[in-house]
Formats: sequence, C-alpha cells, structure tokens
Amino acid sequence: MTDDKQVQIKDKFCLTIEEASEYFNIGEKKLRKIVSENLDSGFIIQNGVKFLVKRKQFENFLNDLTSI
Repeated sequence: MTDDKQVQIKDKFCLTIEEASEYFNIGEKKLRKIVSENLDSGFIIQNGVKFLVKRKQFENFLNDLTSI
C-alpha cells in the first residue's frame, strides 16, 4: 500500500509555472513573460531549464505592482 501524500499548492514554498498559473489565475504565457523579465527579482529559482516561483515572494511582487 502506498501513501499518496501530496503537498497542496497553497502549502508549497515553490511552484512550477503551471502551478503558479493555476494558483494566481494568470495565463502560463503571461507568467513565463513575467518570469523572463524578472529573473533577478528574487522570486525565481532556475533549475536547468525549469523555473520555479517562490510563492510568497511572488505574492509580494504582485501586491507591489497593484499598489502603484
């Protein structure tokens, strides 16, 4: 018997582009553009060709964008 314990998206530290797209309700294409334009912003982790989004830092980034 295997335990299929998966961490829910809301509890993850880092999200894949697909997960972040679902969580933040932003299209994958738009999210990839945001990531590519903000590689040095602190909310991106690059693992080879795969990008991970730090959930809390990206939330702060979006909050800062919308409060301008």
